[in-house]
Amino acid sequence: MRRALIWAVALASTLGFGYLAIRDAHPDEVWDALQRANIWWVVPSFAVLAVAVAIRVLRWQLLFHRETRPSYGTTAAAALVGLAVNSILPLRAGEAARVIALNRRARTSPVESAATVALERILDVLCLLLILLAALPWLPEVDWVGAAAAVAVALTAVLAGTALVFALYGERPFHALDRFLGRLPFGHHEWVEQVGASLRRGLVALRDPMLALTAFVLTVASWVLTSVSFWLLTLAFDLDLPIVAGVLILAAVGFSVILPAGPGSLGVFEAATVVALTAYDISASEALSYAFTLHAVNLIPYIVAGAVAVRFTRPPS
Repeated sequence: MRRALIWAVALASTLGFGYLAIRDAHPDEVWDALQRANIWWVVPSFAVLAVAVAIRVLRWQLLFHRETRPSYGTTAAAALVGLAVNSILPLRAGEAARVIALNRRARTSPVESAATVALERILDVLCLLLILLAALPWLPEVDWVGAAAAVAVALTAVLAGTALVFALYGERPFHALDRFLGRLPFGHHEWVEQVGASLRRGLVALRDPMLALTAFVLTVASWVLTSVSFWLLTLAFDLDLPIVAGVLILAAVGFSVILPAGPGSLGVFEAATVVALTAYDISASEALSYAFTLHAVNLIPYIVAGAVAVRFTRPPS
């Protein structure tokens, strides 16, 4: 029943946003735009995207505690499996898949891995919002920037407050959590100690300013490169957009994945891309042709790479 409900929500999201993406486009014009496109621009676009993904893998690896940090290769394999699963299953199932894959290969605690993934998502949203706000003077007017600014301020306050708590009280917040878990009916002493230790390791970046700064810089670098990748692909369709347009497209797509969606965010991805390009007075047909191509560049390679990476996430013999 639960699985059927998940797929029903995903299907409804795909159909609803898919309709929004195509409603103003004309199939013949979309096809013509695809035929006219200089597809060779896919090569540099994908190359820059690959570098961005490599940086994101490095960030994930560094977020682990030194004592339990997996190798870069193992982290990359697990991350690629997660990206592939996100492409074929709904509701961001790849986040759980990469935690499981890393546990299989490196025996990394799922609690620690999940903590690093949660920290990644917060960094992703925060840094993307900050990049969007920094680019604002060079962007066309969009009505959702005010809400984005409010979220950025709230996230910054939460992160700063959390870091301040750890700076002032050290390990005491974790000791309080240990006591709370120990009072639960299933809070056996050994289990509580294991969970508490895993959380400490997974959230080490909140207590290590240099590690936090490194993760922040890597996140910004990966987002900037991804926006450049998105812009390079606009050259294939001769859209004549400034390089900063990649930031707006990236922000629209990046924030859209928060919504419930089907495999690979099909429909949601296209609708977000079309909305971003509409701000530049790009026709719906041209925008949709670009959206289809951009989605393919951000989908097919992940599926292929993930299929290859699975063999590198098997338990060590």
